[in-house]
Amino acid sequence: MSEQKSSVLSSLEAVKYLFRKPKTIKYPFELKEPALRYRGFHLNDWDACTGCGNCEDICPNDAIEMVEVPDLEDRPAEGMTNRRPQINYGRCCFCGLCVDICPAGSLSLSRDYLHIHFNTDTFTFVPKDEKSAENKFLPEEEYSVLKANLNHRRQDYEGFSQDLDFSLFEPERVRMPQVPPEERKLSFIEQVVGYTKEEASREAARCMECGLCEDACPAGLNIVDYVGAIYEDDPDESLREIFEDNPLPAICGRICMKHCEEACSLGKQGEPVAIRWLKRWTADVIEDYKSSLELSPAEDKEKRVGIIGAGPSGLSLAYFLRLKGYGVTVFDSLPGPGGAVRIGPPKYRLPLEAVEKDAGYIASLGVKFRYLTRVGKDVSFTELRDNYDAVYMAVGNFDPLSTGIENADRAHLALDFLKRNKIGEGIDVGREIIVIGGGNVAMDAAREALRLQHIQYSDKDVMTKTVSLEDWDEMPATDEEVEEAKEEGIQFNPAWGPKKIELDEEGNVRGLLCTKVKSVFDEDGRFNPSFHEDREKLLEGDMVIEAIGQKPDFSFIPEETFQKLSFTERRKVKVDEDGMTTLPGVFAGGDIVNSNLDAVTAIADAKVASEGIDRYLFPSS
Repeated sequence: MSEQKSSVLSSLEAVKYLFRKPKTIKYPFELKEPALRYRGFHLNDWDACTGCGNCEDICPNDAIEMVEVPDLEDRPAEGMTNRRPQINYGRCCFCGLCVDICPAGSLSLSRDYLHIHFNTDTFTFVPKDEKSAENKFLPEEEYSVLKANLNHRRQDYEGFSQDLDFSLFEPERVRMPQVPPEERKLSFIEQVVGYTKEEASREAARCMECGLCEDACPAGLNIVDYVGAIYEDDPDESLREIFEDNPLPAICGRICMKHCEEACSLGKQGEPVAIRWLKRWTADVIEDYKSSLELSPAEDKEKRVGIIGAGPSGLSLAYFLRLKGYGVTVFDSLPGPGGAVRIGPPKYRLPLEAVEKDAGYIASLGVKFRYLTRVGKDVSFTELRDNYDAVYMAVGNFDPLSTGIENADRAHLALDFLKRNKIGEGIDVGREIIVIGGGNVAMDAAREALRLQHIQYSDKDVMTKTVSLEDWDEMPATDEEVEEAKEEGIQFNPAWGPKKIELDEEGNVRGLLCTKVKSVFDEDGRFNPSFHEDREKLLEGDMVIEAIGQKPDFSFIPEETFQKLSFTERRKVKVDEDGMTTLPGVFAGGDIVNSNLDAVTAIADAKVASEGIDRYLFPSS
């Protein structure tokens, strides 16, 4: 009887659930919200995406393919390609590795996971985000699950995104040991100490091998390979990779403008790989290049090339041509190799030993150097053209510009100042120095002057100041140079224009009268400074250095010949695709040709000219 009663009552238990909220949902009219870190379909910020391809490389299911987007522009200098990831959702397992490896942080996963379509081809998709494809992402009230697919997405529905603390790359670089500012400003000791073997290996390990750096390098170095060789503990192989395109690793490892690092994908969220310092490590750790490279010139071609200038472009061309079997002679007015890099960058940035090391190896291949020989004086330009099968002009910008302000003749010119202190007899400096200019040469002059002050007035207070037309955001010097100058105590006066060097009653310099700059460039972007004439200030000082730029000196070319040279609108020597000027058999490169005004671009010019000279002298081959 009791069992029968229990059975009857138990059937009524279900009644209580009639008044409770059901566990099920009214799908598709009601959707269950996925977790906040749900891994659904991809989102990609096209503005941030560099097209580096790391997502493709890491995908365990080969679900990602990098495809070119014709409407996008390749911008190699910025480290941006026109490639974007295409996802095959028939293969994707939604693991999120592509998000964790993305150095730009452009990839994420949404909480969308529904794709309703009868065509399986639609499972292959190039994702964008709401900013890139606004019309495909709808607010909740307009979204319908009945239409859900990769082109009908929910707005503000982000899911799994990258956390830098758990990313699959190291955003911070290995710190480069440097002499602290308070110590380095007291002497000309080399500022950058250099990596140890372990530090170089750890920094090289950060490289993601995407190759964006190589596209940005003017000389096209095999950066991925030489950095990879450092990681593999093979410095000899690293040096061989470098020398394929750049025979000046000790120089460039110290003063390269590092266009490659500007393009490094790791720099988008963190710090780029220290490519320049790694090149320096390779150059420094191998004492004798010959033992590692084992290079020798090709069979003698019985053709001779004369090179005017032993700077980065002239040295590089000598190297490339000598390996091809040409007889090469380099002429330079200085007592040793390097050109502008020999006399410009102070010893704390570029010791002469580094210059001599690179140039010494090039000389060991059989290149002849004639130093203290000025073309146009000791040997004529016409003689070179008559005696050599081709001539290369790599004369650089050595003719300094002056402001031309009142009493400008009382100022020192920066390039001469730097030259005399690095390879000459030196200069006695004042206790309060004013440097006119906002570029890298001005920073070199100011920081060199400060060191000389501390050496010459070790027991007295000293001050070095800079004044520039450009304000902070327009200053042409690199951020690195400006910050290091600040660290050392250089006083900056941006957006002030020099008007007059003031003299005291005895004719000694007592300061620089400046006028406040209104604008540096006009409406068309041309250099055309304007000033607030009613706003002036006097910078006190007993020495002024002008560092406002240099121009090339073509006085070595006879006037009749010079008139046959063509120039660009920017007053650069015009050359063709082979690096040849409008003078037959005369080629040119370096600062007189390009606007980058740096060593690595000068090397790139030399690479072009080496192939061009080869075609010019042996057209049939």
